[in-house]
Amino acid sequence: MKYYSHEDFVREQTTPMAPVVTADLSGKTVIVTGANTGIGLEASKHFARMNPGRLVIVCRNETKGQVAATEIKNETNFDCVELWIMDQGDFSSIKAFADRAEKELSRIDYLVENAAIYNAGKYILTTNGWEQELQVNHLGPTLLSFLLLPKMITTAKTHNTHPRLVSVSSNVHYWASIEKELIDAPNPLEICSSKEYCTPSVMEKRYQSTKLLNLLAVRALHARLPQTFPTITIVAVNPGLCDSPLYRSIPEESKNYWADRMKLAYTSEEGSRQVIYGALGGADTEEEEQSMRGGYISLSELREVSDWILSEDGSRAEDKFWNETVKVLGEVDDRVHKVVSGYLRG
Repeated sequence: MKYYSHEDFVREQTTPMAPVVTADLSGKTVIVTGANTGIGLEASKHFARMNPGRLVIVCRNETKGQVAATEIKNETNFDCVELWIMDQGDFSSIKAFADRAEKELSRIDYLVENAAIYNAGKYILTTNGWEQELQVNHLGPTLLSFLLLPKMITTAKTHNTHPRLVSVSSNVHYWASIEKELIDAPNPLEICSSKEYCTPSVMEKRYQSTKLLNLLAVRALHARLPQTFPTITIVAVNPGLCDSPLYRSIPEESKNYWADRMKLAYTSEEGSRQVIYGALGGADTEEEEQSMRGGYISLSELREVSDWILSEDGSRAEDKFWNETVKVLGEVDDRVHKVVSGYLRG
């Protein structure tokens, strides 16, 4: 896609959001991360109204999660909401979640990776020693994807269905790129996390960078998934700018700027419709399902990603960050290497 201008942004944000896609989810299992507020909460409500066999809402905080579960039950009359606790900023928490899923879930039909943070330029390290936005928005979700992938492919085979992994990305990826020097470095991911690299100007754009990494990861995983049944469909979705708690940490000096932008914001419920489309849209025929795989969805249709992603540098970055992500996460959990060798191509 050509340069994504402010005019493009305004035009998209003022386009009415299509109605939510619906389906009968009886007997199916849905997992939504970051489900206690905003887009994740509203998406969970939509799923609840479709009567899934199991709806697992994933939150970091038990108290806030219980409030969200109660709200979902009260608004949808769906009582089978399960609250599971997981912190994307702690690899051990993700591993424990995956262990529980392996033991307690007979199938996984939809995995919505929605959890994300925006630190408004602050450099914060996780307990695992990674820059927080990089871990919570990229490394953590990718680890979860690897660990749940076997169960999802088994679901496809056992139930003759097409499980979907939905990664919540953003149109801000159009304004992000990765410099050649970083792509050429032997360890770009590690450098991205380092205090020396994370200058104020870099951290100001860190959220955009992590949303770019989401798309690169989706494309890389799609390219390595089996192309014939049984497999899963992985998509990235853009919910648009939404009036969401994600932006609660905006610094005082930027609040006027964001106040103007928020005049164009969708509600969290409107934004969540794109998450639901990513999970359920384009599924009427095998040809439609095939076209969705590895796609980027905005305003309920497949869109082309940025020219930079499609460039030679973008292609090199996709492979470079994929390889290092696999290496890093393989050291966190050796199951990652087993998934890569046993379920993926190349």
